[in-house]
Amino acid sequence: MSRWVLSAIAAACLAGPARAQDAAPPPPAAEQPAPFAVTLPDKLADVPGTWDLSRDGTNRRCVLTLTMENGDAGRRLRFPAGCRRALPLLGGVAGWLFADGGVRLVDRNVRPLLAFAKRPDKRSLVARAETGEVYNLVPLEIATMRPPEPPPVAARPPAEPPRAGAELPPPAADETAGQRPSPGLYALDRYRDRDVCRLDLGAGAGAPVRIVDGCRDSGLEIFDPALWSYAGGKMTLKSKRGHTVDLVPTGDGRWRREPETGTTFVLRRIEP
Repeated sequence: MSRWVLSAIAAACLAGPARAQDAAPPPPAAEQPAPFAVTLPDKLADVPGTWDLSRDGTNRRCVLTLTMENGDAGRRLRFPAGCRRALPLLGGVAGWLFADGGVRLVDRNVRPLLAFAKRPDKRSLVARAETGEVYNLVPLEIATMRPPEPPPVAARPPAEPPRAGAELPPPAADETAGQRPSPGLYALDRYRDRDVCRLDLGAGAGAPVRIVDGCRDSGLEIFDPALWSYAGGKMTLKSKRGHTVDLVPTGDGRWRREPETGTTFVLRRIEP
């Protein structure tokens, strides 16, 4: 074998791996976690609604309703009478303000008792009382959580009638038919407490909702659901004041709040 052939073979052996290495695709980029929906308010108009107030290290909590009504000390707020026993600090709260991007609960002299600021994760507000206790404020159903209005759907041209003798396509299957909620009795489950309240979802036009006597959940009583509906795979509860809560199926007759914000909210179908 000639010297020229040996040199060519050696050059090919050296060049082959180098070209294969150059052609190798770059390693895939690391997947970034999906961003979560920011629901904390950035302006005064986004604050009104229901909030969950709790104290760190305890199971003491209360549902507050912050309104836009002017009062003697800032804006008015409402909460059940039992909240003063669960969280004695609320006995001195006379109103609320929105300042420096956070919510302040103030006394009759408009002195802040709790000055809430956003946590780094932007999922809740936190404040420290003068006594050193730490409180959390989580939005349950406020203006900034409502989804934007969907864009108008362009009108589609009418479909042409089928020709004589043409085979009609089968109707599209309803993917959520097996998960469609049915009227009846539902229990409300919270994070650790089960069956704290029961709802009777009616049938027919208007689809009314009735809270069964013996409810032990102040948040649901303040929300005060009046109607329910089902569309697009979601169950929607609508309050007498027009607020809404959407729920999605999780199986076994259970429906959880979507998005999952604040305290756990699960409706579970039960037999009467």
